[in-house]
Amino acid sequence: MAGEISFFELGVDDPEKARTFYGALFGWNFQPGPSGEGGYAIGTPSGQGGVHGGDPGAGPYLFFRVDDLDAAVEQVRELGGSVTDTGPGEDDGSAARFGRFRLCRDNQGSPFGLHEPPRVG
Repeated sequence: MAGEISFFELGVDDPEKARTFYGALFGWNFQPGPSGEGGYAIGTPSGQGGVHGGDPGAGPYLFFRVDDLDAAVEQVRELGGSVTDTGPGEDDGSAARFGRFRLCRDNQGSPFGLHEPPRVG
């Protein structure tokens, strides 16, 4: 369903410390992330997430599900928002596994993300 939170990303200083902390706190499952830079893909009982390093003290990035990323990007711009040109860690292999992402700002400058989950089938 479009509009639901479908992915989260945690920015931290040290991904390994985050893996230890959140793994112990919530029992989350961590696997090496797609960037190859020490981040992790996170599996939770209610969805997917990720953690990346070099971003100490960052707030969580929330990504809202869309069925068509290109159409949603266009609509954000038409409504006065802005969109980055590329998504985090996006290449063919990553998009097939995790989907496509875009970081955005609404028409007041508040950040959010769009996520088109991977196609099934």
